[in-house]
Amino acid sequence: MTSQGPILQISDVSLVFGGVRALSDVSFSVQPGELFSIIGPNGAGKTSMLNCISGRYQPTTGSVSFKGQDVTGLKPNDRAELGIGRTFQNLALFGHMTVLDNIMVGRHHLLKNNCFTGPLYWFSGAQKEELEHRRFCEDVIDFLEISHIRKATAGTLSYGLRKRVELARAVALRPDLILLDEPMAGMNLEEKEDMARFIIDLNEEWGMTVVMIEHDMGVVMDISNRVMVLDFGRKIAAGLPEEVMANKHVKKAYLGEDDDATDEDEQVA
Repeated sequence: MTSQGPILQISDVSLVFGGVRALSDVSFSVQPGELFSIIGPNGAGKTSMLNCISGRYQPTTGSVSFKGQDVTGLKPNDRAELGIGRTFQNLALFGHMTVLDNIMVGRHHLLKNNCFTGPLYWFSGAQKEELEHRRFCEDVIDFLEISHIRKATAGTLSYGLRKRVELARAVALRPDLILLDEPMAGMNLEEKEDMARFIIDLNEEWGMTVVMIEHDMGVVMDISNRVMVLDFGRKIAAGLPEEVMANKHVKKAYLGEDDDATDEDEQVA
């Protein structure tokens, strides 16, 4: 991690759907090169926060800044161009397309040729451009060890492999910040170990800042630089993994442990 300013700054973000308050005045920052995890019970607002960062949702109040630029009003495709990539909790692959074609979709925003120059495939530079993007996608395929399924139809793959293809598509953007929404959900132990290794390598070798939602506390403790906990849309703790896990409020809200001391402290306050 570097000593420069935060790559991501969330300031007093609230998100309201009708009478439902999904997020309430949440603020935090993520430093360049950091592996930052967001945890909390189901319905705590974790995915809503990622949606506010990626542009899928617009915060009701508050702001989102990326690399010092206010991106609160930008659309998802504009944020992708700035260097924000993401995966989804529910797989969002094109099931009828091959693995390679799905990954190539991640390079679409980088294409310079359009509907007018594209038909002149060999004369407008479109062929050369496509080959360059395809070479990068092949590098991603090799990195994630999915060469053996590169021509397979995405919809026919096992769940674990489809999760890996979804990660590959997000990596194909070559983002500075990658948002991972439960990348290990539904995986067996071996698949989780592989995914954890890939995420660490993306962070350390590819230089990507990672913001990750994950329920597996063993993974969170092992690979995260810092952790933030949400509960009912509010931030209740943030800090080093071991500090957060020792927090009384976290034990009570997230781990389901009774904490009489916490209640007594709140009564005294």
